[in-house]
Amino acid sequence: MKLSAIKENYLYAKSLSAPAKAIATIKANAYGHGAIEVANELADVADAFGVACIEEAIELRDAGITQPILLLEGFFTADELVYISENNLWCAIHNQFQLDALKASELSQPINAWLKMDSGMHRLGFLPEEYADAYQQLSTMKQVNNIVHMSHFSSADDLSSPSTKQQTELFIETIGKLPGEVSIANSSAILSKAVAGRTQWVRPGIVLYGASPIDDQQIAKPLKPAMTFATKIISQRTINKGDGVGYNALWMADKTTKIGTVSIGYADGYPRHAPNGTPVFINGKKSQVLGRVSMDMLMVDLSMFEQQDCIGFDVELWGDNISVCEVAKLSETISYSLFCGLTRRVSKSYTK
Repeated sequence: MKLSAIKENYLYAKSLSAPAKAIATIKANAYGHGAIEVANELADVADAFGVACIEEAIELRDAGITQPILLLEGFFTADELVYISENNLWCAIHNQFQLDALKASELSQPINAWLKMDSGMHRLGFLPEEYADAYQQLSTMKQVNNIVHMSHFSSADDLSSPSTKQQTELFIETIGKLPGEVSIANSSAILSKAVAGRTQWVRPGIVLYGASPIDDQQIAKPLKPAMTFATKIISQRTINKGDGVGYNALWMADKTTKIGTVSIGYADGYPRHAPNGTPVFINGKKSQVLGRVSMDMLMVDLSMFEQQDCIGFDVELWGDNISVCEVAKLSETISYSLFCGLTRRVSKSYTK
């Protein structure tokens, strides 16, 4: 993991949204990159961190992270509010249960509330017609120090979709003249500058890790991959024309071919549905996956190393030379899923 790349990506995302402040989203163990390590790297530049739940926030606080932390899903039970109040956690409020529990609570100090509107995602948040009342309830509570208005885009990664413009207009219109800062831009909206100048807080997520949610190479170009998922060749052999490779012989040799076995499989997080031809990078040369990915291994083409002993050669599954987005697209998934899907069997090392 290149921690410096994550910092550069954060600062790049923030520069696209200036003068807005930026919440570095490090939920799901920083999308598989290591939440504590990433938070420590960003500690001197991040305005705040974003996590999904209180357990993720506690892990960061226990590790000595002192920056504000936003609970993007808020609290699940009322007893979490004491910890939230005592540990400078900011809290999304998205339903009436949370409003009622917060009003009934006894807190040592008031909290910062991020009031969420359902502007079209239909996942969390108050409906537009409910929002002003929810704001009014929050604004009169002694348990609340500050209120930020927030919502979330459903289709900002699709630049042809009218949804982002529609959601933004609905959000801004509904807020009207209610006091408070605004947060609506996710990674896609940041890259496309969809709401530039209309938000005081942005929430970069996947872009921190060097992957673009938008299928536009020019937009994605400045991002730097932070993760290199790599292993080595552990076996090699030459097969004859007509021989099949792997389970169900999904790849058949059309000529005598040198192949190698790689010590990574779907139990490590590499997608089982990566098809024949999915690119890999072996010892400085681009190659491809052959046959079906197994639990612990996969096979690759070594025909470009015909005269060499390839045992121990480095194999990059994604990183600087192989785009995780390309692997994800070929495997009919997304880069988020690949990053988050790495299992505990994969060891991590960090560089500055």
